[in-house]
Parts: sequence; structure tokens; C-alpha cells
Amino acid sequence: MMKNLWKLLLLLILVPGCGEEGKTPMPDTEKNVQAPEKMPALALKKSSFGQLQAWDKDATEELFHAFELNCKAINKMKTPFLGNAEIKISTAEYQSICRKFANIRPQELKGFIEQNFTPYLVMYNGSSEGKFTSYYEAEIKASYNKSGSYSVPVHGKPTDLIEFNPRDFDPTLPSKRLVGRVQNQKLVPYYTREEIVNRGVNAPVILWGDSYVDIYIMQIQGSALAVLDDGSKVRISFADTNGRPFKGIGSILLSKGVLKPGQASMGKIKKWLKQNPKNADRYLNENQRYVFHRLSGAEGPIGAMGLPLTAGRSLAVDKHFIPLGSLLWLETTGPNGEKIEKLVAAQDIGGAIKGAVRGDYFWGSGGDEVLELAGKMNAKGRYFILLPKTAEREVANNGQ
Repeated sequence: MMKNLWKLLLLLILVPGCGEEGKTPMPDTEKNVQAPEKMPALALKKSSFGQLQAWDKDATEELFHAFELNCKAINKMKTPFLGNAEIKISTAEYQSICRKFANIRPQELKGFIEQNFTPYLVMYNGSSEGKFTSYYEAEIKASYNKSGSYSVPVHGKPTDLIEFNPRDFDPTLPSKRLVGRVQNQKLVPYYTREEIVNRGVNAPVILWGDSYVDIYIMQIQGSALAVLDDGSKVRISFADTNGRPFKGIGSILLSKGVLKPGQASMGKIKKWLKQNPKNADRYLNENQRYVFHRLSGAEGPIGAMGLPLTAGRSLAVDKHFIPLGSLLWLETTGPNGEKIEKLVAAQDIGGAIKGAVRGDYFWGSGGDEVLELAGKMNAKGRYFILLPKTAEREVANNGQ
């Protein structure tokens, strides 16, 4: 019996692969096979100004003032790069270009851009196609004094709103700006839109409006021009939010079957909300985000860089990919199918603007006519980011 057991053990040792749970050795041809190289999610493809559609036809000088404002902001920066975007642009290199820019005239801008920048097509997961919408600066009717006509508050930033960054408490946590409030010595999320509207909020009232729908649309746009009861005008700018998630009123009304696909332009949405005030509040409150404002003496609506935006030349982007202050060549179509091919500045951000190839085109200021145009725009397109020519070697070394 023992003799037979030793024979069995010897047989197990000699049989190939028994110590590997029955696995057979991999042939040499399979050992040398390498996994295919994974395509980087974000990529930049070097181009030329000759490849930009209608580059020679663009009235580039219209961007002169916007670029001038960008340079004033960039010249004050102390960080190594413009923002924390995945696309890295050296602050020092941009400041060098801005110093040269100080000596040119508006009509010389196109040649200056060609001399100092190289366009790169922005791609994500192998595609350069993205979504482009637009926004505008609304107009509201308002007063400094509450009355029968003016009873809807335009709130400034609440005194009990606290902002914090998790990384300040633990370096292993992600760096992210969060807002909240203190309740029973505990940090909790800030009030929702419904709570603010129905219960009030510990915040100053900077103006009194005559329409909650108009103020709601102003919150979506971020700013507005207020026409006061005495005929004067004052600009209202973004101050902060309650930190709650944003949900578009168009998608809310579509999901409820109130509007049909193709009817959800901002003009039609505004009309429906004003004609159905009893149901409007319920639907509006499904968007938990609430925006607080401040009065501003700026020449235009203020974007995320703290600079006034330029109609038709400012673009809201996702700053996680595109650095604010950079220049982009935009190729898309407008609300009536017209081509938009022009140089724009990345000067703003938006709650719904997410993605490497995603933009919100600033249409300008105005009433319902401009609202209808801006609200209708929803087009495919692409853009090229203009990098300083000194950055070309770095882009090549990064494999982008």
C-alpha cells in the first residue's frame, strides 16, 4: 500500500503542470504578445491656421479687448500654469506673449496670433466632436424698494453660507470647493431652492424683482441687466450658489410631458411658466440649485475669471480640461443653422458645461428676442486650443 502511494506521488511530480493547478505552459509566441496601447482620453492634434475654417475671414480684432482683459488677469497670476486644467499652459510663457501684445493695435491681432500661437485640435476618446449651446445676459425689471409690483427678492450671498475644501482637513482627500452651513455644531449641506423660496434665507436682498420666472432665468444665465423703476439700469452679477445639483428646467418639463421634444427652447419655456404659475413653482423647485447675486458696475456680465464677457467672443468651458484665459478657435452652428467660425476666449464656466469638447457660447445681452436665440442653440462642433509656440515641444513630449 505504502509502495503504491510513493509511486503516485512520483507520478504527480513528473507530470508537467501539476504544480500549476493543471495550467499548461504559455507558448513562446503568446508570451511575447503585448496588450494594445490604450488611447489617452484627452489628446491634442497639432494643426495650422490654414486648417481652420474661415480663419482668414474672421474679424479677429473683435476679440482685442477680451484678450486685453485676459492679459491683465494673467499678468497677476503667480501659479505655474493657467488654472488646474488637464491641458497645461505655462503662465510665464503666456505672460511673455502678453508683454508683446501690449505694443500692437487691434488690426494687427490676427498676425500677432499667427506669430505666437499654434492651434491644436482638442480630442477626447478619439473624437473631436462635442456639444455647443449658448447663453445670454437677461433683462429683469426691479426696484431697490419692495412694493406690490416688486415683491420677489434677489438675494445676495447668505451670511451663514460656509465654503470649505476637504483637502484642507486631510491631504489624501480630493481638492474640491464645497459649500454648506452649520447646524447643531455640525456642517450640513446648504438649503435647497424649495427651502430658500418657502422659508426664506439669511441673506441680504439687493433688489426686488417683479417676476420669479425672470429671476429664475437670470439665475440660470448667471447675471442680468436690471431696468429699475426709475428708468436707470444696474448690472447684477453672480456671487455664489447653494452648492446643490443643477437640473435644467427644459429636461424637467420634458420628463413631465408638459413640453414635447423640439418645444423646449428657453423662450417657449418662459412663456409656459408665466402662463401656468400654479404648476411652475413645483417644477422649478425640482432644480435644487439656487444662485445668489451681487450688484456690479462692470461694463458687461462677469464671467468665472472675474472679467466682463464679450458678446460673441466669450465661451464658457469645463475648466477641468480647458484653462480659463486661453484662446480657442470655435467651429459650430448657431440656432438658425448659421456657421459660427471664430476666435473666442475661454472666460467662463457653467454647471451644465462638462466635458473636454463642450462649450457655452455667450450671445450677448437683451430681452426675449435674444433669449429665444440663445435658448435654441444646441449644435455639434469642435474647437482648437491655441498654445504658445514655445509649448510645442512639451506637448510633443507628452504624447498629445
